[in-house]
Amino acid sequence: MNSNNIRLTFGVLIIVLLFVGAGMLLFKSQSKPRPVDESSHGQFDPLLDKPLPELDLYDKDGNVYTVESFKGKNVVLFFNEGIMCYPACWDQIAAFGTDERFNNDQTAAFSVVTDQPRDWERAQEKMPDLAKAKLLFDRGAAASRRLGMLDLPSSMHGGVMPGHTYIVLDKEGIVTYIHDDPAMGNNNDLIASKVGVTNNY
Repeated sequence: MNSNNIRLTFGVLIIVLLFVGAGMLLFKSQSKPRPVDESSHGQFDPLLDKPLPELDLYDKDGNVYTVESFKGKNVVLFFNEGIMCYPACWDQIAAFGTDERFNNDQTAAFSVVTDQPRDWERAQEKMPDLAKAKLLFDRGAAASRRLGMLDLPSSMHGGVMPGHTYIVLDKEGIVTYIHDDPAMGNNNDLIASKVGVTNNY
């Protein structure tokens, strides 16, 4: 093979490698989940800056929580996939339960799941910090459905379960902030900044 053919072959190989590399980068950027801006496309407009719609949620003993139950404190409602979402949802639920910024006379964080209470009794044996969290049960996903939590980008079971979504309420029960997180991270600091609490709350 003469030197011209070698140069030509080498040049073609470089071009092919560049195209393959560019294609892989494009695929990776499209497949990676991106956090959803709470204001994007107005998807949360029906809820933001308005009173939280009426709903019924239940604690492990069957006591009902309504919108009126949340008034008087800044409240975070963390809608998530629950027991099957290990470790991401478990970690976030436990992080809320052990963070004083969300457990005081001004602010409370509730994790909302569609599971049965007995499932979480077993989970608490595996991760004791879960017992410190405030869990509320959404029977039949009725509240999640009413609030539009079942069809957001973070939900891996669209129409059936919520994914990883936070709703912040002020002391009057007005929705002040919503964040949907397909990356399913620990968002304590972000949510605390939106509630307006610090380490000293």
